[in-house]
Amino acid sequence: METFKTPLEAFSHWLQKDPDHIFLRQPINRKFIEYSRQETYDQALCIAGALHNMGLKQGDPVALLSKNCAHWFMADLAIMLGGFISVPLYPTLDKDSINEILIHSESKAVIVGKLDNYEAQRTGIPNIPKIGVSLYGVDEAYTWEDIVKTATDFQPFEQHPEDLITIMYTSGTTGNPKGVMHKVKSFNQVINTGIEVLEIKNHSKMFSYLPLSHIAERIGIEMVGFYTGSTVSFPESLETFAEDLAFVKPNTFFAVPRIWQKFQEGVLNKIPQKKLDRLLTIPIISGIIKKKIVGKLGLTEASFCASGAAPLAVSLQEWYNKLGIEIKQCYGMTEDCILSHFNLPRTNKFGTVGKPLPGVVSKLSAEGEILIKSDCLMVGYYKSPDQTAAMFTEDGFLKTGDLGEFDHDGFLSIVGRIKDQFKTDKGKYVTPSPIELELSKNTDLEHICLVGTGISQPIVLIIPSEAGWAKGREVLSKSILGSVDVLNPKLKKHEKIEKAVVMKENWTVDNGLMTPSMKIRRNRIEAIHQPMYLDWFSRPERVVYESN
Repeated sequence: METFKTPLEAFSHWLQKDPDHIFLRQPINRKFIEYSRQETYDQALCIAGALHNMGLKQGDPVALLSKNCAHWFMADLAIMLGGFISVPLYPTLDKDSINEILIHSESKAVIVGKLDNYEAQRTGIPNIPKIGVSLYGVDEAYTWEDIVKTATDFQPFEQHPEDLITIMYTSGTTGNPKGVMHKVKSFNQVINTGIEVLEIKNHSKMFSYLPLSHIAERIGIEMVGFYTGSTVSFPESLETFAEDLAFVKPNTFFAVPRIWQKFQEGVLNKIPQKKLDRLLTIPIISGIIKKKIVGKLGLTEASFCASGAAPLAVSLQEWYNKLGIEIKQCYGMTEDCILSHFNLPRTNKFGTVGKPLPGVVSKLSAEGEILIKSDCLMVGYYKSPDQTAAMFTEDGFLKTGDLGEFDHDGFLSIVGRIKDQFKTDKGKYVTPSPIELELSKNTDLEHICLVGTGISQPIVLIIPSEAGWAKGREVLSKSILGSVDVLNPKLKKHEKIEKAVVMKENWTVDNGLMTPSMKIRRNRIEAIHQPMYLDWFSRPERVVYESN
């Protein structure tokens, strides 16, 4: 396995080795447009030259606003070839958030690619050069297509390990986004480490759909694609996602827990659990059923499947394992460049996030907070020295904000987040994450948020799944109470759930109640609903419907 010093060195290696190899596959109107490594490089070099011709200098920040697509990769390559610093923006941000980040980052230009509603976001971009990709209906004074028609003699930047490669603004479950700065060497080390220990093969088929503005997708798909000479395909839309995934059949697949839950719901909608359990006990039939389900999911060739961003229930891992899909749970964050903990091939312990990766030292503080040290830690938060200093201990460990426990074999389990803890009127703290994880075993529940500030016992706010709603209120209520009544005897007295509240409005990225990586924004949910806690708590029924 080749090792490299920079992403540009890795891309150059594969470019010289096989320039005609298909690197990117972009579906448009149900047909794939394919870009070879040479075509990708040529277009990126033209964009890099155009940015310099617009007056940008090496070291200037350049923003990238787009959903996952071939031009995201090409744009990021262009930013590196030009010696600029990339500032990826989540494609779901509203105009005010876009404006705030572009001004704070001092971005000198922005490349705009595939978006759902660019017109609603456009006014958030200040008076800086904008390059739009016409293929996705983004028309600006500078168009990607016009630029790449012009030959360039631009001399590409030579990337060095100590160069600042990016400012990545966190999606933020609490507070305002902060710009995390990383050097080239951080990206390089985590990729070379990950490829080796996770046994990722060269020339893999990859599928990119989680936000590339999130560190996990950027490292795990984009950078791994650069370093392994792989081919990366994209979904055309949310509606075609399942079809596109099944067609691509990626060799590696990473998902957040909510997606694994959605896949499970889809299977159980067609084959009820009792019937599935029965079929899986019958020789020959069992193999046929497994093959059919895994094929429908598009994971027949996925030798490596992983989950991260939030805890994954052991019951869900076990469910997939019965189908022959072994999900490896991992843990990391933007600030440590996701070089942290991972369950590895042949050492996968369900319910944990694995052991520290090579080069990582981890420990717990006196309060149980997970502390991380490695050579991949962030340079700091952009223009925020005080916030940066607050993230580190005196001996240089990163404070993750997560509570953890190590077992006797050294495997780490995430207990919850320090900031998520709340205190009931009884004056005792409750950590919601493990309780929510237990409740998530119920496939009738899509999102769960345990709360209790200002009342004497916790209550749980629930967004039912489609399957849950389809059962009607009476059956749904029994399902919810069944889960609560099974769980309550296992909880301490001050943790026991008093009531469940079924919310009338879904929590989504668009309404600001979910992060782009599908984690609930607990502080925003609480800000909206806390005034109702006492009223809900005082009602006679155990399952309260918000619309009542």
